[in-house]
Amino acid sequence: MIVYDRLWETMRNKGVTQYSLIHDYNINEAQLDRFRKNTVIKTSTIDRICEILDCNVEDICQYVRNTSEK
Repeated sequence: MIVYDRLWETMRNKGVTQYSLIHDYNINEAQLDRFRKNTVIKTSTIDRICEILDCNVEDICQYVRNTSEK
């Protein structure tokens, strides 16, 4: 499973708030909600977030093995 926990830390480190993503960069609130819930995110959205934050993909997400699956 892909989780986006690193996104919030990277945003904090870069001084970028959710408010600024929504109002300054026109990122949809629904997209931020998907990041929060670790649900499906388009690669184009990930690309845009990386561009805004001037970071790499691994700075906003990571793969975590689902231990309940066999």
